[in-house]
Amino acid sequence: MKKPLFVLFCCLSATLVVSDSFAQRFVRRSLDRACVQAAQLDSELTDTTLYPTSLDRAGALELKSIRSWVSGFFPGTLWLLYGETQDPSWLWRARRRTAALAGLSSYERTHDLGFMVGCPVGLGSRLTGDKAYERLLVETSETLLKRFDPKVGLIRSWDNKNRLPDPYLVIIDNMMNLEMLFEASRLTGDPRFRDVAVAHANTTLRNHFRKDGSAYHIVVYDSATGRVREHRGGQGYSSSSAWARGQSWGLYGFTMCYRETGDAHYLDRAVKSAEYILNHPNLPKDGVPYWDFDRPGEERDASAGAIIASGLLELAEYVPHEQSRRYVKAARRILKSLASDRYLNAAGSAHGFLLSHSVGHKPKGSQVDVPIIYADYYFVEALLRYRELK
Repeated sequence: MKKPLFVLFCCLSATLVVSDSFAQRFVRRSLDRACVQAAQLDSELTDTTLYPTSLDRAGALELKSIRSWVSGFFPGTLWLLYGETQDPSWLWRARRRTAALAGLSSYERTHDLGFMVGCPVGLGSRLTGDKAYERLLVETSETLLKRFDPKVGLIRSWDNKNRLPDPYLVIIDNMMNLEMLFEASRLTGDPRFRDVAVAHANTTLRNHFRKDGSAYHIVVYDSATGRVREHRGGQGYSSSSAWARGQSWGLYGFTMCYRETGDAHYLDRAVKSAEYILNHPNLPKDGVPYWDFDRPGEERDASAGAIIASGLLELAEYVPHEQSRRYVKAARRILKSLASDRYLNAAGSAHGFLLSHSVGHKPKGSQVDVPIIYADYYFVEALLRYRELK
């Protein structure tokens, strides 16, 4: 049986044991730093309807409304810290920052509801048993189903400004929003949620990957026929390059889909993504990738590194022994790098962000070489997964 969704601690079957002393050297230090930084960031947020995204060029906090695709990551981090500490103060913070997200349950203009609601609300449901969180997750999943077109076999990622059906844009990031649908199906027994998640994963599997194992960021479909029209570079360097965070979404997303379905095609896809990343000649020695694998020497992306590490640690549970050990070793290398002074912010600095040196949208010059909130979330998740290695 596959493990349920929103597992806080992914108990891996890899036969690499984490000693107390080794954990103390960087895992405990990083989690302690996460508590200090998250408490500071929470104290600086006076409006509970605004959510941290990054720092601007002047070093000031960038805040967005609940409708930002990253709105769920800071509440999600607070839930992770509550699960780690069982401290009532973290529970209070997590509930307080999650409350406004209920306003997204009927918001139809985005595919990112899994990030925005599924991530924090799923954790809140699992950690507290609060039925209100379960209802919110299911209601939001109903809303997400409205973006699915059976002719295309995919959940639409972005709406067109003119509201016309074409182009029908789908991004690799969308794989991450399927987790909420799997959970909704499990909570309700309604197969519709699962069926849509599987259909989206299957179509993505067919069309979103190159022969070398890398993922496109954007695939453009014809809404009438479901045929692929073109591929676009999006947040990557070009339509033919390998945007680092896009590769991490593919690795993480298909690993999750294998957990939820047991479909070996998804496991095969996750392994191919992992091998592409780990064997790439442009992957730096510290394991933290450049923002695009085809732009060596440019900015690193700590967020991609954190997502890769977390994905590898779960994938290690599902592959043979030697392969598992290799994935765990690679994840440890990334986490040790992110826990170093190069990436880990000093206590009390950066307005409470945990990691520096992430990249949002380099082609648009947006959030380049700065802290970004989802890097912090996936770093904390990966640390917790690593510590629970068996």
